[in-house]
Amino acid sequence: MRVASKTAIVLSGYAAAVAITSAVVAIYIARTSGPDRQTYGAMYAFGDAVLFLIVLGVAAVPATAAALFFLRKQLAFWHALSAFAAVAAITSIVALLTYAIPGLTAIHWLAFAPLRIFAAPPLALLFLLAGIFAPTRAARLVFAGAIASEVMAFVYVTFIWLHPLARASALH
Repeated sequence: MRVASKTAIVLSGYAAAVAITSAVVAIYIARTSGPDRQTYGAMYAFGDAVLFLIVLGVAAVPATAAALFFLRKQLAFWHALSAFAAVAAITSIVALLTYAIPGLTAIHWLAFAPLRIFAAPPLALLFLLAGIFAPTRAARLVFAGAIASEVMAFVYVTFIWLHPLARASALH
């Protein structure tokens, strides 16, 4: 199969993912329209954006899997993606530590830790797909480690956010 055909398949998959996502969000907006949506427009807009990103992440899985399948013989790509996964794993652990060690949030750039935690689920999904299609054992091990760090950070921080006693002890 030629590169142009592979590119067309992947791009059409992403276009389909955007179309599906747009339809889901439009249905959600139509079902939740009312006075609250008018009064709390900014909050609903944020929720709509989060819904869009979640649905897009799931709907884009087939296109991403196809792209990774087509790129499995490109070792330079896999080296770069493995390096990205290793760096992402480190940043997820740093974000986890900002919640586990009181006082670390005094470092100003660590204030972005909550945003990093929100990125953990889609990154874990990407690394899972990459691990499935990775051509080498070393790359699969890097992706497995990255998945573990993303899941660990997300679960730990989510527990702190949602569990009242853990939240109280993390704040003090």
